[in-house]
Amino acid sequence: MLHPASPRRLAPLGALLLFALAGCAAPVPTGADPSAEPTADTHGEIAGATELAEPAVGLTSIDGEGHVSHLDLLDETTVDLGTVRAPAAMHSDGRYLFASDETGVSVVDSGVWTWDHVDHFHYYRAEAKVLGEVLGGGVAAVSTSNSSTTGGTGLFFPDSGEAVLLDTEALSKGEIVETFRIVATPGDGLVVPAGSFAAVAAADEVMLHARDGAPLGEAVPCVEPAGTITTRVGAVIGCRDGALLVTVEEEKPAIERIPYPEGVTAPRATSFANREGRPTVAAVADGAGIWMLDTRERTWTLLPAPEPVVQVTAVDDKDSTVLALTADGRVLVLDGETGAQRAASSPLVGESLAAGRPVSLIADQQRAYLNGPTEGRMWEIDFADDARVAREFTPERAPLFVAETGR
Repeated sequence: MLHPASPRRLAPLGALLLFALAGCAAPVPTGADPSAEPTADTHGEIAGATELAEPAVGLTSIDGEGHVSHLDLLDETTVDLGTVRAPAAMHSDGRYLFASDETGVSVVDSGVWTWDHVDHFHYYRAEAKVLGEVLGGGVAAVSTSNSSTTGGTGLFFPDSGEAVLLDTEALSKGEIVETFRIVATPGDGLVVPAGSFAAVAAADEVMLHARDGAPLGEAVPCVEPAGTITTRVGAVIGCRDGALLVTVEEEKPAIERIPYPEGVTAPRATSFANREGRPTVAAVADGAGIWMLDTRERTWTLLPAPEPVVQVTAVDDKDSTVLALTADGRVLVLDGETGAQRAASSPLVGESLAAGRPVSLIADQQRAYLNGPTEGRMWEIDFADDARVAREFTPERAPLFVAETGR
């Protein structure tokens, strides 16, 4: 099942302690594990949660019948978290899993998360559990932010046109609370959280809404909205002619348009991915390479790829690393400046891709993770070491959907 000779590399505990103590002065929160390190402040603190000295990173997966399992990547133990509706799709923000079918969304709290304080981080563990369901018509598009304890989580149900914003702080307390539910035009759409606001994309336009659902300002055109992601800069919404960037400054939301470069005819981006927080995101330009969207510079770059790819994610600023998944199931490590191939794994998930089953390529600062529901395996890949398979896991149940949690 495992290859323990290649454990996940973690920051030295001494360094973590020194780092924590340098910026921390508040007492240990009530109910916290006394072995945990002191907190820097109360940011991200939730009653009953334990603050940890290092991230409790895991792989939380759902099989085809809705059984939820959590693999702890530190001690390699697995626990069952319960059962949800058999999923047709799944989305995660790194803490919660949102499993969707034709009639609603089940919400799972993995119980592990990281609070990003920009210049340092806080790591927490609480009880993992299935929180409940949100009903709606059609397989929902789910949009999350970079915070699992504040702001909102957006659900758009395509068959009913219902646009729902959930209170993420309430989720962190084990409650499902809708801050608004409005009815838009049925079809493809998105509810994209931005601070305490949300942008609803439907019927080829985007409208900003306050927390209570009240519309703000005028609608902005966005033909065929598809794909969203949140970076440190703002929330991205993909449109046929480029992207919209939703930002919030001094409690005022704004929308900027970032058009594709003139004269470029490559297929548009419809799905974005990156290592969480990185300002640059990547998307497949089907058959033409890889789109790189720098949300800080408000620019698109079309990166050549050595061969057609089916998924991509932007990983690293310092070394400009981009990861890509090929149709035969290999993970490519690419130079994000030139598109040149640095390394490639062996084929890992070719059977799953050929069968049309969901495969997720997930990257953090050190490793990448991949699930193969047909192969019945999950892999940890060291992309900085020639795309080496560092560990291979054979879970009891086929991992139809998987998320890296605790990051």
